[in-house]
Amino acid sequence: MAILRYSASIDTTITNAFKADLSNRGTGSNMGYADSLEIFSIYAQTSGSSTGRSAELSRTLVQFPVSKVISDRSAGTIPASGSVSFYLRMFNAEHPFTLPQDFTLTVAPVSQSWVEGSGLDMDEYKDLGSANWMQARVSASTDGGAWSKVGGDYLTASTQQVYFQRGFEDLEVDVSDTVELWIAGVDPAFATNYGFGVHLTASQEAYHSSSTGLDGPSTGVIQNTSGSTDSYYTKKFFARSSQYFFKRPVLEARWDSRVEDDRENFFYSSSIAPAADNLNTLYLYNYIRGQLVNIPGLLGDNLHVSFYSSSAAGTPSGPKIRLAGGGDVPADLDHSATASLVSGKTGIYSCDLAITASSGTDMLEAIHDVWHSGGVEYLTGSFYPEKFPVYDVAPTFTRVTSCKNLKKSYSPLDKARFRFFVRSRDWSPTIYTVATANNPTDIITSASYSIVRVTDNHQAVAYGTGSDLSTYMSYDKDGSYFDLDMSLLEPDYMYEIKLSYYNDSIGDWQEQPQTFKFRVEE
Repeated sequence: MAILRYSASIDTTITNAFKADLSNRGTGSNMGYADSLEIFSIYAQTSGSSTGRSAELSRTLVQFPVSKVISDRSAGTIPASGSVSFYLRMFNAEHPFTLPQDFTLTVAPVSQSWVEGSGLDMDEYKDLGSANWMQARVSASTDGGAWSKVGGDYLTASTQQVYFQRGFEDLEVDVSDTVELWIAGVDPAFATNYGFGVHLTASQEAYHSSSTGLDGPSTGVIQNTSGSTDSYYTKKFFARSSQYFFKRPVLEARWDSRVEDDRENFFYSSSIAPAADNLNTLYLYNYIRGQLVNIPGLLGDNLHVSFYSSSAAGTPSGPKIRLAGGGDVPADLDHSATASLVSGKTGIYSCDLAITASSGTDMLEAIHDVWHSGGVEYLTGSFYPEKFPVYDVAPTFTRVTSCKNLKKSYSPLDKARFRFFVRSRDWSPTIYTVATANNPTDIITSASYSIVRVTDNHQAVAYGTGSDLSTYMSYDKDGSYFDLDMSLLEPDYMYEIKLSYYNDSIGDWQEQPQTFKFRVEE
């Protein structure tokens, strides 16, 4: 899995907008149970000799269960800091009112606790309670539960901004730094997760100048002499109580979970290939009773891999093959590579190496890899190196893909692994390959997947084919695969897996014609 989503635990809208009488403000109103979240700024809806032109604002608060993120990291479900990114995602809610354009929203951590409340009224502001514009919570303590500053308390030094050109865009912003601070809990300012506040920038929230030069303590009007004299009305997002599963606010964790095992894709070093492409990666998977576990007592760089030619009986023979320096081979013509535990993985070890024909291999048909530490051997494997192909014309690849283990349905609690078998469309098997149970698959080194809901073609999981590597597929000797947490998908619907392979010949991704359908059922 390389994507996990944490749904909002609480959210609400707070406002100091006028009620229908255009005299009293809704500063005490709560909208915690509403199915949308609203952000706006209204300038000069009313005016008076003593108050000047009016300023009305609406802001949004949203909080996520970071405690679940912490427990998932402890369990190894998500990788360590620096190997995962967290994104705040909120989704545009269409409405019949004016939609602003060319505006920027500020995302800032909230600096004190607040409650969601149970209000629903977003029009007349009749539902009173906290959180609201003035109060973070109802409290019997000495602080009374009030915000220290009307409109919410925020850590302004940790703000981020998201630009909306046309107005109907979704919000997506990398909040990894803030989330990691919450997880660490070392910085006093971020000792507790209070969620995020989302509102217009100070320059786009409405202008207001008070006679005292301060915020209005009773009216809730914010002193903002650098504010705008234009109105931005109104931007709405779906709330956590929305009936639309994929539109609710989420904190999305993404990381690169690829395993690139070259056991079935091993090439001899060649002068026609860059140094990085001459390196191959081999893996050891330590499964004990069906579970990946670390090898006990194996520390540091104590795991080594040696390579041998094959005997007539198919076992390692002769002296160790001398290896070219680079990757995990300490020195040129060394006799072993140093393997290590893969970062963020349990029980999976890897090494990078190159093998040349001049190292005494004489283009061997088969090579054995022996994984050992001291006098203990953990694994003896084998692989069949090939020479890099050279073409006299740019090749084209047309492939046929099948899913080897697709089930008709899955539970939302399932963590499923999908495996794929790939062959060229013009593959002509011999009598031997037809009779062989385990025919080799084409290895696709750059492949990505997406998940689409069939009923409306909604993209539940989008392709990550750029710098986002969260949907890149892994591969090993049995072909390409990926893991999917079914909690990402709304139950009682059918979904379709789509695949895209990168084609170096055209320098672009090609979506494959084969798709694979399954249901998620409670």
